[in-house]
Amino acid sequence: MLASLSDNTKKQYSVSYKAWWQFCNINNINPFEGTVAKVISFLTEQFNKGASYGSLNSHRSALSLLLGNNIGSDECVKRLLKGAYKLKPSKPKYTHTWDPQLVLNHVSNWYPNRDLDLYRLTKKLVILLALCTAQRVQTLSLIKLENINISSTGIKIIITDIIKTSAPGREQPVLFLPYFVDNTNICPATVLSDYIYATKTLRNKNSDNLILTIKKPNRAATAQTISRWIKLVLSESGVDTSIFSAHSTRHASTSSASSAGVCIDTIRRTAGWTSRSHTFAKFYKLNIINEAEFAESVCLSFHSNHTCKSHIVS
Repeated sequence: MLASLSDNTKKQYSVSYKAWWQFCNINNINPFEGTVAKVISFLTEQFNKGASYGSLNSHRSALSLLLGNNIGSDECVKRLLKGAYKLKPSKPKYTHTWDPQLVLNHVSNWYPNRDLDLYRLTKKLVILLALCTAQRVQTLSLIKLENINISSTGIKIIITDIIKTSAPGREQPVLFLPYFVDNTNICPATVLSDYIYATKTLRNKNSDNLILTIKKPNRAATAQTISRWIKLVLSESGVDTSIFSAHSTRHASTSSASSAGVCIDTIRRTAGWTSRSHTFAKFYKLNIINEAEFAESVCLSFHSNHTCKSHIVS
């Protein structure tokens, strides 16, 4: 059963199991034979201690795995969760998002790409990948050189590793980065090509990951390292990183694409949400089928804004 869970889910469930073990120990209950009544008592106790609806739902999922699905689907348990939501409704992490133009304006000054040091070129690459694909940092960390296909129209990247949204029968992500011939300063495909060229001599025979660490020996960069680089670029660009994390690039880019008129199906497909998912509408659509449409909607708006400002100055 554990093999069916992602590493993040295992960490999340470990919190629930620790609390459940303590509850069972105090109340002299066999933790592997908890009844619905005991589970309800446990969830009520957690709620009274300050647990949110999301935390209670996580506890329910963890206990369903341990004790059987009848726990999670029980009408009394579901009713308790519904009551907890009404008493303490969950709120989205962000009520608004930042404008990607802030970041694009900033990194457009990092040019020509091949004149940049590795640190700045790497930061430029990861922020453009994050904005133009709306993928999670985990996905970016798993990009392999052997799965990058370069053509005259752009670069296609196939993700073959298991990620958070992977499931039987569900397609793996396919990322597409178009070339922006008229705006090479922030062209994601050009930056990626230049990055591969710059890191060619730094790679050892056993490393096929695209994104490498800065310092020698240059190993595959972890999702945590990439998140740190993205957050640094956000901070340098004027985004308040005390509020917005590296993951907020998904909110900013998908909201920007929606405002630019990109259809919801394209946004879902690009960001990795299923056609039935309400995640974007519920958590990501904040204020402020051409496979290149998504990336173009983010970056080409920079070109038009930059051109207008140039005319005003002249």
